[in-house]
Amino acid sequence: MIEADKPIAAREAESGKPAGLNGAFFWLSAFYFVYCARPEDWVPGLKYIPLAKISGILALIGLLSSLGRTKRKFRDLPRESNYLIAMIGVLGVSALLSPIWKGGAVSHTLDFAKMYIIFVLTFLLVTDFSRLRRIIYIQAVSVAVISAVSIIMGHSRPRLEGVIGGIYSNPNDLAFAIVLTLPFCLAFLLTAKGALSRLWWSATILLLGLTLLMTASRAGFITLVISGTVCLWHFGVKGRRFYLIVVSGLVVVLLLAVAGGPLMNRLGAIGGHADTQMGAVAYESYEARKYLMLRALEGIKHYPILGLGVANFQVYSGIWHDVHMTYLQIAVEGGIPSLVLYLLFFACAFSNLRKLLRRKDLDVHTTLFIGGLHSSMIGFVIGALFAPEAYQFFPYFSVAYTSALVATIAEQERSPQPDVNRAEVRRGLGNWRVNRGKPDAVTLVR
Repeated sequence: MIEADKPIAAREAESGKPAGLNGAFFWLSAFYFVYCARPEDWVPGLKYIPLAKISGILALIGLLSSLGRTKRKFRDLPRESNYLIAMIGVLGVSALLSPIWKGGAVSHTLDFAKMYIIFVLTFLLVTDFSRLRRIIYIQAVSVAVISAVSIIMGHSRPRLEGVIGGIYSNPNDLAFAIVLTLPFCLAFLLTAKGALSRLWWSATILLLGLTLLMTASRAGFITLVISGTVCLWHFGVKGRRFYLIVVSGLVVVLLLAVAGGPLMNRLGAIGGHADTQMGAVAYESYEARKYLMLRALEGIKHYPILGLGVANFQVYSGIWHDVHMTYLQIAVEGGIPSLVLYLLFFACAFSNLRKLLRRKDLDVHTTLFIGGLHSSMIGFVIGALFAPEAYQFFPYFSVAYTSALVATIAEQERSPQPDVNRAEVRRGLGNWRVNRGKPDAVTLVR
């Protein structure tokens, strides 16, 4: 067999890209950048321009104009997309029948519904590993930029709270985004070729770690421990890079020594040790979270089918806070049917990952990013026990990445392979003799 073990990226280059999708993919990439980097919050003048809506609409227009010429069709959408649109439908009905505030619930539901469009666009447009890598690169660099801006603009603010607006205004949300992105940064570091590239990704990982500790987010730190453990299992143990375990331990100790004081105070407050003002505030936060969980269970008991409506629990709580558990959040605001669909949606991601992790024929780069996706998703499902992240897009992005990657590999397996005969083998040997040592030489595999 000729070139049977050629890496996925190389086989993609030979198969060609789908025609007519470059414009749509550009605008999809622009949406990922705008959502993840939020330039309107730190670039003067951009806050008056609805960048996310513009890029999303143009990506959709680009896709619709390319219908009939795409490799994938709408009928190829995976079952997780059905769970997502069904969940959005239930949330829409919940909003219209909300016992708290219909208008606000409808507005927030429509805002969240954009995720379905992005999921569909990602699945249909990310048709090879190079495009998937580019989208993940945009996410990683964007979160790094946000971390740098947060430290520069808000180094004097406790926990970096409110430095960046939107999805990063709450320090717990900022920490959550960082933890979900760190495994991808490590994958980029391990696949980097030049010294400058390795230095960039090493600095990026340190920057993200420092920003995470400056948020003093207990949920973020717990999620980091879980996600980091899975990540080191994939990259360090299974990948036989045991030095990563030692280096990672040293980095964590160094960062905790430099900026871990506030976090340690907040962690100590869980046991009732509030020796500092921040510790006292953290203990009050801990008690409030217990109250919010009980209040959420009470809301589920009274409104089990359709819930309160998206973002209405804050009003229902009486203290204007979200319940700090994603699963309770989706259940109390969307009802138990929404929770079931939510769990089915993310279960599909783990089903995709099991298929990918069982494969032994993937190249090193692909395997690393699969490990990064698995680490990120494990971190999410555990971290969701401690944070209200039901409507943050980052976890949904990861599910879309797994769906696109599974489809890409399946398509490459179905693509016709050239027949091999003795004449081709002889020609291959002749080319190897002429082009010995050159990249285009034919590789023979038993």
